[in-house]
Amino acid sequence: MSKNFDINTLVRPNVAKLTPYSSARDEFTDFEKDMVFLDANENPFNSDANRYPDPHQVNLKQHLSSVKRVPVDQILLGNGSDEILDLIYRAFLEPGEDAIITTPPTYGMYSVLANINNVEDKKVLLTSDFQLDVDGILAAANEKTKLLLLCSPNNPSGNLLNQADIERLLNEFNGLVLIDEAYIDFAKAESWSTRLQDFPNLIISQTLSKAYGLAGIRLGICYASAEIIAVLNKIKPPYNVNSLTQTRALQRVLKQAEVEQEVKTILEERDALMAELEKLDIVSKVFPSDSNSILLRVDDANKRYAEFIELGVVVRNRSSQPHCENCLRITVGTPEENKKLIEAFKKLS
Repeated sequence: MSKNFDINTLVRPNVAKLTPYSSARDEFTDFEKDMVFLDANENPFNSDANRYPDPHQVNLKQHLSSVKRVPVDQILLGNGSDEILDLIYRAFLEPGEDAIITTPPTYGMYSVLANINNVEDKKVLLTSDFQLDVDGILAAANEKTKLLLLCSPNNPSGNLLNQADIERLLNEFNGLVLIDEAYIDFAKAESWSTRLQDFPNLIISQTLSKAYGLAGIRLGICYASAEIIAVLNKIKPPYNVNSLTQTRALQRVLKQAEVEQEVKTILEERDALMAELEKLDIVSKVFPSDSNSILLRVDDANKRYAEFIELGVVVRNRSSQPHCENCLRITVGTPEENKKLIEAFKKLS
């Protein structure tokens, strides 16, 4: 993709003309200063949550910027990655006209959001080893195909997508390329956030739900050019990340050593679990994983899923997805949970 790429050619005309809402906390932003706040029609009695949150999450973004080495003006935070994805659809995709490309099997919300926003979802299947069909993707694209969504490490397969394939698409796809890196902290590869300066059409989404263990607070992260972030900031709800989420996220981001130790333990458990699964008679294939989950093919996924439920273990049946016939996806648990999983497997063998 040329460095002369102009994001304004992709922005929906109504969004380009939009004057964003200006909240009281956009007009006065020094939240730490000792002031009498009578500007936002808040309840004045302190409940630890009676004040509106920082609409731009400045403190949290500054710490994320330090950890992730991405400038603050290239970061957007959302109510989970799903909100970030939805903002991208609404900013750049004209309902009833434009299209996206997805690569099943992959994260199901991409297609759901396409239906919600009334844009076409052109599906180009991954290959049987869960890699990109680059020629097929480029052949499916036209002037109305504005967004390509890639999940790496992929869900449900767990593997990283080939770096050279992604780079070719970034150079040759005439639109935005979003790389969903929800599981990147479990992979040996570097985040594509290190390549933002090389590709003006690149958007990266991450989350605190996986490696950071904060699925319950709903905090998604978007990295992109300052120009793309500015467009998304125009249309995001003014207080989309609440105060409690900002506080809890910041506490966890400041504990990088703890997060890294948990990731290390999960990866050790994953490798040990894969070795045990390989030994089981009802398992015909254990797929490679760069994630905190393992995709495996069993003799009868529907039957085994039901049997696991009876044994008190909940896994995910992914048999309905392309290339995933009779496949279960198993999240790596604690050592104790993984032991119970293997014991349950042995009862079924």
